[in-house]
Amino acid sequence: MSKPPMKATARTKLLEAALTVIRTKGFSATTVDDLCAAAGVTKGAFFHHFQSKDALGVAAAEYWSEMTGTLFAGAPYHAPEDPLDRLLAYLAFRKELLAGDLPEFTCLVGTMVQETYDTAPAIRDACARSITGHAETLEADIEAAIRARGLTPTWSAKSLALHTQAVIQGAFILAKSGGGAQIAADTIDHLIRYVKLLFGLADASAPATARVGPA
Repeated sequence: MSKPPMKATARTKLLEAALTVIRTKGFSATTVDDLCAAAGVTKGAFFHHFQSKDALGVAAAEYWSEMTGTLFAGAPYHAPEDPLDRLLAYLAFRKELLAGDLPEFTCLVGTMVQETYDTAPAIRDACARSITGHAETLEADIEAAIRARGLTPTWSAKSLALHTQAVIQGAFILAKSGGGAQIAADTIDHLIRYVKLLFGLADASAPATARVGPA
């Protein structure tokens, strides 16, 4: 007989609540009471697990990295044999994720770091680890694509990987400023065209789609 699913702990409930509440209200405007209400736990439970709201912010960034890391590790963009196809498929996948309301597709760590970069160094550093750590997962495919095409660029795989994240985070800012998901999608389309131009693809102006299955 299969075991029943494990009951979520108060800590996990608070972290899950943070992913939604902070992306909706921002870190500064989010209170401990907001998080407790969303998680359905007491304030005593909050302070049992976290010394402060800042401590929750650091843990939330780490939890976000864990959750999104699992999502991206199992995503279909890893399937193509050609490394450039994998990179383009990754960008197309990021575009596909622009679904639902703003808090559902924007980035927790991008939201927090904009508010806390100067006031909460521990949160800033946790967010930086999350963003740069995700960028690092793209570097091997970029390096392989450079080698496969015999390129000798003045830019590095690391710099391009970080640039993809800069554009995507900027797309979220544009979405929040009133453009919604469409302007974010348009921004990623431009990024896909840019990457195609970097690698000398003739169809750089083609629609922003990428093959994610066998040819």
